[in-house]
Amino acid sequence: MVKEDLILGIETSCDDTGVSIIKTSIDRDNPEEINLDILSNKLASQTELHDKYGGVVPELASREHLRSLLPLTKQALFESDLDPSSLSKIAVTTGPGLKGSLLTGLNFAAGLAAALKKPVIPINHLEGHVLSAFIEAKSQPKRNFPFLTLLISGGHTQIILAKQIGKYELLGETVDDSIGETFDKVSQELGYGYPGGPVIEELAHKGDHAKYPFPKPLLKKQGLNLSFSGLKTAVIREIIKCKTSKERYWKNNIAASLQHTVSTLLASKIRDAITLTGADTLVVSGGVAANHYIRETLSGLSQSMQVNLRLPPKHLCADNGLMIAWAACLKNLLQENYCIEDLKVRPRWNIATRD
Repeated sequence: MVKEDLILGIETSCDDTGVSIIKTSIDRDNPEEINLDILSNKLASQTELHDKYGGVVPELASREHLRSLLPLTKQALFESDLDPSSLSKIAVTTGPGLKGSLLTGLNFAAGLAAALKKPVIPINHLEGHVLSAFIEAKSQPKRNFPFLTLLISGGHTQIILAKQIGKYELLGETVDDSIGETFDKVSQELGYGYPGGPVIEELAHKGDHAKYPFPKPLLKKQGLNLSFSGLKTAVIREIIKCKTSKERYWKNNIAASLQHTVSTLLASKIRDAITLTGADTLVVSGGVAANHYIRETLSGLSQSMQVNLRLPPKHLCADNGLMIAWAACLKNLLQENYCIEDLKVRPRWNIATRD
């Protein structure tokens, strides 16, 4: 007997509105295997809106989510050729993230669920990223655990041991700025816009990464924590110097040197984490995981340490509703039940805790 679910996933943790509908099929005789059909995956980006401010403005983000949620949901239902009543569950990001953005998504999901009399599944945004590497047509997600994961995004840089669905151990994280924040600030100092990740990657493509030997904070320190604040400051100081120089490609060289330094730091800590945990699988996820140089660096490390590397497709590295719907599917395997009255946003929700 096959159990089918139609899950609507809603993501509004920051400045991207994501809505997705998936169909999952699980054979009760073989519950380890999930058949996945992605019916729709819609995204409304606010990049252009926030670019003029050099970063995300929380109030504007909440307002744009409110404007986008209903049209995106209608489009997703139309693409899926579904009536809203056909949905089995509604999954929504409830943290971590911007409080106003999270509330907008949760209120929409809760209202829709109440009208349709469907259950709501609260999803940790970080868990959505972690599990996104296993989004595929036929999946046996339980067999991938335990695994090591590097989560690198605009707001987070964390090294996590995933023990099983819903159970995670935080091994290390940045003690100050995230990689995404560092890229954003450097991009701004170079005279470019937000977000900084794509800018740094494009500039670095034509640069010499050996030109500027930037510091590597905490590289030789014990433990798996990282730091990027000192690196960011050093890069900005170099930018100020270069603005008065006659060097032609200094922006490219700075971007390449920054990208190389970050990749070196990550590879060093991940090498230590693999040695510490004995993990045979590494998952890299989050918006910064779309960076080709970082992907190649970690791919080389994985090969040298004979570790299986799992990377989401680049278009699924950024925030999206698909990863939220998928996480709900996997959490459903735990047979967890939720009440609308129990739902609340958690702007600082630690992935290693359940509350």
